[in-house]
Amino acid sequence: MAMRESIRPADLDEVRDSYDRVADNYVELIATTGLGDIRRQPWPKACMDVFADAVAGLGPVLDVGCGSGTVTAYLRERGVDASGVDLSPRMIEHARRLHPECEFAVRSATELDLEPGSLAGVLGWWSLFNLPRQILPQVLASFREALVPGGQVMVATHVGDHEVRRTEAYGGVPVAWTTYQWRPGQLATLMERAGLRVLAELRLPAEGQIGPVVVLTATRDAS
Repeated sequence: MAMRESIRPADLDEVRDSYDRVADNYVELIATTGLGDIRRQPWPKACMDVFADAVAGLGPVLDVGCGSGTVTAYLRERGVDASGVDLSPRMIEHARRLHPECEFAVRSATELDLEPGSLAGVLGWWSLFNLPRQILPQVLASFREALVPGGQVMVATHVGDHEVRRTEAYGGVPVAWTTYQWRPGQLATLMERAGLRVLAELRLPAEGQIGPVVVLTATRDAS
């Protein structure tokens, strides 16, 4: 399903530039602190393992907003035909260097041009929270259209009611992006309106500097 130009976020270039600036620090933090390393997060890892088991035999999986490719590579280790896309060219440079066994491309969630029924799974792992509220529903609808029957979408994001403007991240690097928080029920409703059926929901409380989060998994039922 091709995305219409009208849903391109107004701040997409600004957000892309911000992630290019933080990419080097982000990769260093993963290496030194385990930030974003699914292997060190037992509850998110459990969600990822269930997702991997469900989609492994159905076809390819796309990790949308893959960053430096940590989760994409984990899915490959689990036997999933996973590839990744990210709007940041610098993040993709790191992903290709760190995980040469995987395929990566520079693309944003609103510029995917996915073929209908071409994917077993789509992952939005803490990568969709920069999308404005009026755009996320259309992105989710494009994910649903791209799934085979029985395929799954899994989204992890920040819980809340606010739109938080960020000016620095990952060690004080200057950025310019907005974090759109969602209530779990709101996000589940968006998935259902996109034609998906919610299968599971995991909520985790705030820990350290990270606020509460939610992981939602949904499927495309056979028509």
